[in-house]
Amino acid sequence: MSRIPSHIIDEIMNTARIEEVIGEYVQLKKSGSNYKGLSPFTEEKTPSFMVSPAKQIFKCFSTGKGGTAVSFLMELEQFSYPEALRWLAERYNIQLPEAKPLSPEEQQELTERESLQIINTYAKDFFVDTIKNTNEGKNIGYTYFKERGFRDDTIEKFQLGYCPRSEKSFTDTALEKGYKQKYLEQLGLTKTSNDRKFDFFSGRVIFPIHSVSGKVLGFGGRTLQTNSKTAKYFNSPESILYDKSKVLYGIYFAKNEIIKQDNCFLVEGYTDVISLSQSGVENVVSSSGTSLTKGQIKLIQRYTQNITVLYDSDAAGIKASFRGIDLLLEEGMSVKVALFPEGEDPDSFAKSVSTEELKAYLHENQKDFVGFKTDVLLEGTENDPIQRAGLIKEIISSIALIPDSITRSVYLKQTADQFEIEEQTLLNELNKIRRRKQNESRGLPVPQEEADVEFIKKKAPKQGESTLRDFYDQEFDLLRILVLYGSRAIELEEAPEENTGEPVEVSVAELIIHELQKDDLSFHNPLLQKIYLLCVQGLEENIFYEPARFLRHEDPEIVSFVTDIMSPRYELSRKWLSDFKIETTEEIHKIPQAVKESLYAFKNSVIMRRIEEIQEELKNNMTYEPEVVNELLSEQILLERIKGRFAEQLGRIIL
Repeated sequence: MSRIPSHIIDEIMNTARIEEVIGEYVQLKKSGSNYKGLSPFTEEKTPSFMVSPAKQIFKCFSTGKGGTAVSFLMELEQFSYPEALRWLAERYNIQLPEAKPLSPEEQQELTERESLQIINTYAKDFFVDTIKNTNEGKNIGYTYFKERGFRDDTIEKFQLGYCPRSEKSFTDTALEKGYKQKYLEQLGLTKTSNDRKFDFFSGRVIFPIHSVSGKVLGFGGRTLQTNSKTAKYFNSPESILYDKSKVLYGIYFAKNEIIKQDNCFLVEGYTDVISLSQSGVENVVSSSGTSLTKGQIKLIQRYTQNITVLYDSDAAGIKASFRGIDLLLEEGMSVKVALFPEGEDPDSFAKSVSTEELKAYLHENQKDFVGFKTDVLLEGTENDPIQRAGLIKEIISSIALIPDSITRSVYLKQTADQFEIEEQTLLNELNKIRRRKQNESRGLPVPQEEADVEFIKKKAPKQGESTLRDFYDQEFDLLRILVLYGSRAIELEEAPEENTGEPVEVSVAELIIHELQKDDLSFHNPLLQKIYLLCVQGLEENIFYEPARFLRHEDPEIVSFVTDIMSPRYELSRKWLSDFKIETTEEIHKIPQAVKESLYAFKNSVIMRRIEEIQEELKNNMTYEPEVVNELLSEQILLERIKGRFAEQLGRIIL
């Protein structure tokens, strides 16, 4: 994997639109000049995730994460820096230099995740090539998919393949290519038994499972044998690439249409997704036969709050899946259900009708889940009051899961009307259920006395632990000004260390760096010092680093820091001046004053830190010779005088 030249990186960063990139993962809504959405990094009900097209940055106020399109992909997709750049280059059709084959040394340096990803991609290509270009693949795998009614373009779109049984095996070929057996086994592609290696998916048609960005995470394999002892479907085992609880089959192909339609159809199997997609209903995903999880629901919530669960007419299967639907309600989703006609499932029904008929049927036969669950459970209970009472409790249990109180009230009234029961009676039951669940989730409360003790324990320093302050705020503020305004010019009354009486114009970066180098000062915090040294290096090369330059750095810590200082949680509205005639003074309008204040505060913090070090040294070392003690006390007295002068300067500057 060759290194990407800096001018190509600049082109990628200038071309990529962060709102478009993140919009493929998160449902964004316009909010003033920015976009807002639910954080993809944590569970939240109120959007705190902001995207700024003007600054080309994102900021998640729930988790503190922030950065550029590159750092977003690195965080969410676990891409390396070059991988994220290559993804963006492909997304925006930017030509990259031809990659050179990896040397054995470079191959050795690949991380485990990268190695596993390369093997998964190779396996996908192998299975696709087998179905296209081998006799066994065409006669068995391709024939099966065609008999299922899949067109060639559909087979190609979903990258469907076949793992051979009689021809040269995948494992043998992969080992010949130099891929490590331990990684093949880790991904579940290869199994060993009595020193014999064999393909896990041997003789099965293959359904690659993709991430939201299109990377192959694992595979599903369907047997074509009729032997009842053979499992119909095998899935890849979990790995550092493949976490079944956070993956939905088809999400890569469906995400844009889910955003467009503001709705997601949820089905059970691979072929259900493929058939519906081929028939023109593309906003469809599958939980791949596993019970629905919070991680999968969270994935859907990136794109929409609306979900429609599609069932065949198997009543037993419907009842078995109610727990998964309750989970959707609990996560605050708007849930509807559509039931297919007797004897039909999503796969078969999609193939039996036209696209227009399919879409019309799905639209006309959607029902809200609470009403649907009531209808299903009501069957056979009309004359049994005990069963009806149990049914009502089950319905109320589902309604109690809904986090929004207004939605709960609407469903509660609907249920009261349907069963001709006093709404207050149902409300009492609902409140009882919610209180019980809250108590279960919280556990026993900690007595206040114990809580106070724990708080004091956390606050108190441990034995031998330093009590010195780090003065991070002062360091942060000075570096923030250096990064944000370093290239701006300010006028000094006279040049530093000159006495000409003539004013001189210097940059903010020149002034700050000169003042720190003059006194041989540095930043105590390692990250801040790292960024400061980059600024020094830039100045030596006559380059004033703008924030955008730091945002292109491959160190995610640097990108995150610069994003933070560019992303205030609240900004003053322009209406203060235009509507209310109230003029607000922003920092950019008083940079000289801000620089002076920050420099004095920074230098003062260095003095105070040294004073505290002396005090701690005297306290902890009672065996010092009198001369050493006198030297330390003399230094402290001198520093106290300097601190006093700084305080005077700060007092005159601060308004």
